[in-house]
Amino acid sequence: MSLTDKINEGIKDAMRSKEKPLLEALRSIKAALLLEATKGGDGEISEKAELQILTKMHKQRKESAAIYREQGRDDLAKDEDFQAGILENFLPKQLSDEEIEKEVEEIITRTGAEGMKDMGKVMGQASAKMAGRADGKKISEIVKKKLNS
Repeated sequence: MSLTDKINEGIKDAMRSKEKPLLEALRSIKAALLLEATKGGDGEISEKAELQILTKMHKQRKESAAIYREQGRDDLAKDEDFQAGILENFLPKQLSDEEIEKEVEEIITRTGAEGMKDMGKVMGQASAKMAGRADGKKISEIVKKKLNS
């Protein structure tokens, strides 16, 4: 079952059970995917593009929730957290810090990277290998730590 099919089924179930917040979250995901699919003109979207869109939406929701909390708007932060949680159901399992470190060490060994001058080479491979499974910022922090030690 494709991601679009899963989302459509989720929308139907949410409509049947009258879960308005869930319905809104699923419809926003569907809208973002449809928008991307119609950009190319063929109405199709690759799995990689779907993953990128969902990852971006998840990151936006998390950042918005943090901003709302800083401003004392816990009601809005709660809504953003809920939508981020819905998005997580469609994203692959995120790697732990230890798993990211293991992958980065493997890439450093394979490429023979020595110091910060090779950060671009390591980051390129690490980002490609862990796309959708780890935040780029977290990968960058770990690569810097490993290359500086």
